[in-house]
Amino acid sequence: MSTRAETPHLSIGEVLEHLRDEFPDITISKIRFLESQGLIDPERTPSGYRKFYDADVARLRWILYQQKEHFLPLKVIKERLDGLDDGDLPATAHAPEPAVEPAGGNGSSASPSPGDTVADLSLDTATPAPVAAVETDERSTPAPREVSSGGMSLTRTELAGAAGLDDEQVAELESFGLLAPYSRVGEQELFDEEGLTIARTAGELYKHGFEARHLRMYKHFAEREADLFQQVLLRYLRQRNPQARAKARGELGELARLGRDLRAALLVTALRESLTE
Repeated sequence: MSTRAETPHLSIGEVLEHLRDEFPDITISKIRFLESQGLIDPERTPSGYRKFYDADVARLRWILYQQKEHFLPLKVIKERLDGLDDGDLPATAHAPEPAVEPAGGNGSSASPSPGDTVADLSLDTATPAPVAAVETDERSTPAPREVSSGGMSLTRTELAGAAGLDDEQVAELESFGLLAPYSRVGEQELFDEEGLTIARTAGELYKHGFEARHLRMYKHFAEREADLFQQVLLRYLRQRNPQARAKARGELGELARLGRDLRAALLVTALRESLTE
């Protein structure tokens, strides 16, 4: 009979790759944060590297699923886990939902390539697409620091300092999918201007009593709005030329402005009765 030490296991980098399709927002920092909060407890090698067995991965998957689908705070998740054995974790559906074909689409040839999406555009300049990590294994040696095409590149420590947050607050924003690095170089995570804006805005909302879990609704709305905008801009995104992408950026700016104005008006309408009492 094989001992636990002989049982196949994954490194933290391998766990990251294993779960990334199900949970795109997962990062090494997020996994470490969950460990620091006592939600997971992977075994360590004599040299200090984490070893994730099947039960560890299943537990981590369940935690991520509860955050993603039920928006449960970590305290509640931990309380539920404390009352369960790893073998008793409730089954959850992990299969991704089928992609919805854009209106007017007629198959894969009608869909834009992964690089031709609203996520690759910004209101003024192209937003840097995420760059794959050179290496996600814990023993990686960080490569020279990169700079985003937007001109800003901050480490986690620099981001936290600029936004007035502590490391736990940054990790919590990552845990709820609100903040993610635009690039990874080894274990070094780099954040751009949008990341700083998110962190600073979240910090201001914290002062009003908000928590990271409350802010998740903004991410969901932004994702749904981006999907809608992508349908509108598809005619430009299918064209592989600078002129079309310039038109897409210009129209995206207009759509963003209109969406912002509409949200503000609808919010006032929704609160009108309370504000006038």
